[in-house]
Amino acid sequence: MIEYKKFTLKNGLTLLTHRDSSSPIAVINVIYKVGARNENPEKTGFAHLFEHLMFSGSKNVKSFDGELQIVGGENNAFTCNDYTNYYITLPKENIETALWIESDRMLHPNITQQNLNTQRNVVIEEFNQRYLNQPYGDIWLLLRPLAYKIHPYKWATIGKNVEHIQNATLDDVKHFFDLHYSPNNAIISIVADMECEKIYELVEKWFGDIPCRPLANYNIPEEPQQTELRTLTVERDVPLTYIYKAYKMCNRKNPDYYVCDLLTDILSSGKSSRFYQNLIQNTNLFASTNAFISGDIDEGLLIISARLLPNVEIKTAETVIDNEIKKLCTTKVSEYELEKVKNKIESAQIFAETSIMNKAMILCYYEMLGNIDLMNTELDYYRAINADDILRVSKNMFNNESCSTLYYKSIAAK
Repeated sequence: MIEYKKFTLKNGLTLLTHRDSSSPIAVINVIYKVGARNENPEKTGFAHLFEHLMFSGSKNVKSFDGELQIVGGENNAFTCNDYTNYYITLPKENIETALWIESDRMLHPNITQQNLNTQRNVVIEEFNQRYLNQPYGDIWLLLRPLAYKIHPYKWATIGKNVEHIQNATLDDVKHFFDLHYSPNNAIISIVADMECEKIYELVEKWFGDIPCRPLANYNIPEEPQQTELRTLTVERDVPLTYIYKAYKMCNRKNPDYYVCDLLTDILSSGKSSRFYQNLIQNTNLFASTNAFISGDIDEGLLIISARLLPNVEIKTAETVIDNEIKKLCTTKVSEYELEKVKNKIESAQIFAETSIMNKAMILCYYEMLGNIDLMNTELDYYRAINADDILRVSKNMFNNESCSTLYYKSIAAK
């Protein structure tokens, strides 16, 4: 249970506070409600590029790392399809240093041609190293456009291609900032051993005068229902062949989201899971298997992946996977199996809430979803799931019409 207080500044900035007396460290977490889904299809990768630019200093702070190191702090960030998250940890006595840094780059980051050139080269190098020149690195660059045809989830956070980053102009980047990086598109959470009202006073001091701006009015297209199996086969110089099967699933706010989450745990969570017991232990076909959900806010993907042992035929391996999936569509799971995965999820959540960093991120994330109290009631949805729910969702979801399959073949395995 995470207790919190919520404040809204006049400029639209949402502040969430939680008092935690277990640590002398304070966490300041900021979510901007902008991710890859908010990009122009012809100018992708901007949210991730801007994450880098936001560390290039601001009008009054030349070096974020340098200022934070002086006061014993650290900072980092990450970008996903739905949002961008920045966080700082430091001793609570120095919390105003973090507020100074975050407010200054919200108001006037140092967006110059020189910084754009530097960070653009960094992102291009990351694109090449992680996605193009690394074994299996381009899987998401292939799987997303296979599964999505209209929705902006069809490109990865890094962007569709290197050219979109290479061609980004200073005006493009400044325009992107103006549309998204303002207090009325941000959520800040602070977890520290401090009175919540005192935190509010400090945030008002540092952020209250930042003007709000008109936000981008994106009409994010809804992905049409998939009606046929999609497949893509590629050959790469990698050690082993992979199969990726991506099934369309509901959005993050649908109660069946929790059923899908449990489904992946039944299939692949730990050595007692079905995939480990029936595919890894009882066959000589697979080097590894996995099942997971993308966790996207809009309609997402439930993904099954399998890495095949050398000389294993793809059709043979896929038949075994499909047979395992069919069991979920025809036979109810046992109460023991269902209770086991529910207990794992509950223990994982309890453990997550022991970390002040996690609590700060949880506060921001659920507020962004539009229902912050869900963070304290979500376990009820998991507990309410029964075997009939698992069977129903499995029947509706695990079919070829909603599946996109990537065959990532190893040349070396031939």
